[in-house]
Amino acid sequence: MSGPIKDFAALKSLRAEIKAKEEARKAAEEERLRREKESRRDAELFRSAIGEVAPLRSAPKAQPVTPRPAPIARQHLADEQAALQESLSDEFNVDTLLDTDEALSYARANIGPDTLRKLRRGHWVIQAQLDLHGLRREEAREALAEFLRNAVKRGIRCVRIIHGKGLGSINKEPVLKSKVRSWLVQKEEVIAFCQARAADGGAGALVVLLKA
Repeated sequence: MSGPIKDFAALKSLRAEIKAKEEARKAAEEERLRREKESRRDAELFRSAIGEVAPLRSAPKAQPVTPRPAPIARQHLADEQAALQESLSDEFNVDTLLDTDEALSYARANIGPDTLRKLRRGHWVIQAQLDLHGLRREEAREALAEFLRNAVKRGIRCVRIIHGKGLGSINKEPVLKSKVRSWLVQKEEVIAFCQARAADGGAGALVVLLKA
């Protein structure tokens, strides 16, 4: 008989707990309603005490001056691009500076012949390359200048420039081939270049040695 008695006692205790919670909830709700009623009554008393209120006329507020964001240096970029195009002139005649060998090699005046021999033999490892296939002349010129500038910043000594053999050009003439040589001669960071070996692209590419 002890089992049912205990269950009945537990049920009775649970009902008492539920009833207490319900009473507490009702008391809280009644308190909330009472406070809202008092708040509305106080507001009505305040309005009746001060009567009709008209807003004061005030001068228009001055809009705060917000600092404008720094303008994009478009003019600077335009100047830089103009200087870039001037530094890589298409009118420059590179033929007078190239060696008469089959590789049409080039080295600055203060660079000894041994440097060119090493470059032709692949003495320096090619660390980066730029492929100019499919680019128009202006695009190729800008891409080349940007590539060389970044290579020097990264400390790269030897790069390959792929200009193609001109097989896809009008009249099958290698337009970029001669232009790239002309542009390279005008860049101070270039100290020598030669036609790539057959394994590195042959007549369709140049191997370029940059300043240390």
